[in-house]
Amino acid sequence: MRFSSKLMAAGAALSLVGVSACTTDPETGERRISKTAIGGIGGALGGYLLGDLVGGRSDRTEKILGAGIGGIAGAAVGSYMDKQEREMRARTAGTDVQVVRQGDDLLLNIPSGINFAYNSATVEPQFRATLDKVASVLRDYNQTYIDVYGHTDSTGSDSYNQTLSERRAVSVADYLSSHGVQAARIATRGFGETQPIASNETEEGRAANRRVEVKIVPVSQNDIPPR
Repeated sequence: MRFSSKLMAAGAALSLVGVSACTTDPETGERRISKTAIGGIGGALGGYLLGDLVGGRSDRTEKILGAGIGGIAGAAVGSYMDKQEREMRARTAGTDVQVVRQGDDLLLNIPSGINFAYNSATVEPQFRATLDKVASVLRDYNQTYIDVYGHTDSTGSDSYNQTLSERRAVSVADYLSSHGVQAARIATRGFGETQPIASNETEEGRAANRRVEVKIVPVSQNDIPPR
């Protein structure tokens, strides 16, 4: 087994979230990760899901401003992300895309099996309709940063998996930007096999680890430096 006990603990924490650490929104009936669970996961993952944006918030904010995108007033952030979450869930209903709410952030978990062929970083034609739906929501709610993360299982060498994860993240990011999502909002990172959410000792676990994630973070007015 290649990954550390710390990462196994992270996978266990995520598994527990699915079972017992979620809350149910009384209005929508949607399941969300509780704040207590988020704290536990953050400790296990060292800030991967909850930490800084790829490239750093300051650099990303400069690009956002350059694209003419402003920040959301602090009190309106929650409502803005509530609406975006509902739209994302509605438009991706019936697909294998999982939408997870983490505070004011959204995380889309996209299994690689539905968007990439084995050892390929080319988005499969049958998955493009799903990505079109994701892109349509991201276009409508443009006051957000977007991180695209690529992941693999532990089959193959570390270096090959790292490169493959990076190529898959870039492929999804390029698809989104080619369908109207401003490139200034998007950054990518490949994690290779280093962030498993299940055991690589089983086929089911390896399938879960082969995934792309899209993290959506609101641009707050607090992020915008005074001019």
